[in-house]
Amino acid sequence: MKKIVVLTGAGISAESGLKTFRDSDGLWEGYNVYDVATPEAWRKNPAMVQEFYNLRRKGVIEAIPNDAHIAIAQLEKYFDVQIITQNIDDLHERAGSSKVLHLHGEIKKSQSTRNPNLVYNIKGWQLQMGDLCELGSQLRPFIVWFGESVPLIEDAAYLASQADIFVVVGTSLVVYPAAGLLNVIDEQIPVYIVDPGEPSFLPAVRGLGRQAGTSRKNITFIKEKATTGVAKLIEEILK
Repeated sequence: MKKIVVLTGAGISAESGLKTFRDSDGLWEGYNVYDVATPEAWRKNPAMVQEFYNLRRKGVIEAIPNDAHIAIAQLEKYFDVQIITQNIDDLHERAGSSKVLHLHGEIKKSQSTRNPNLVYNIKGWQLQMGDLCELGSQLRPFIVWFGESVPLIEDAAYLASQADIFVVVGTSLVVYPAAGLLNVIDEQIPVYIVDPGEPSFLPAVRGLGRQAGTSRKNITFIKEKATTGVAKLIEEILK
């Protein structure tokens, strides 16, 4: 069975109503991301950081998977599908995908501030100041903040290198280290990119079924939002 590796970003979750800070010039629903999504922000005002992620968590719980999430999950009928996502929501899992690696953490989990290997599921949508791990230290959101290393990037690179087909959905490929995953894929492996924007590394992008103007061969660009673009992608792959 052929292996498809799918890298997803904020664009796929946006269609389920989950906003990204990139939508509003560095503001995430009124918050400057560097005031709520960095280790420095946590040290300065942990209560505000908790409040911010509580609201994000509530939004994730209320959101439902969209047609793109569901279509990707259904690809498992035909392929060995591995998802690598930059998103912190669980919409892929709720759509039915069985193999999901979260590069940037998971909003519905908490992490010990003393031992980062201690990770817990959060009941409900609120994580409070005073909620402690088994070692007695404060719990923080299980999120990779700006300025922190991405612990699972090597695992993701290995998975990407095993792909027979590599798919990118809803990400502009400007956030590293995730954007670097394209570099570990064999030049002969077909790559499909689904996004309404135009990645900066593709100088002369053309449409579905035509090669992009780049040194990498076998790139097909579908310039559409995730829900409609993934449907076209699957139609193309199943041919």
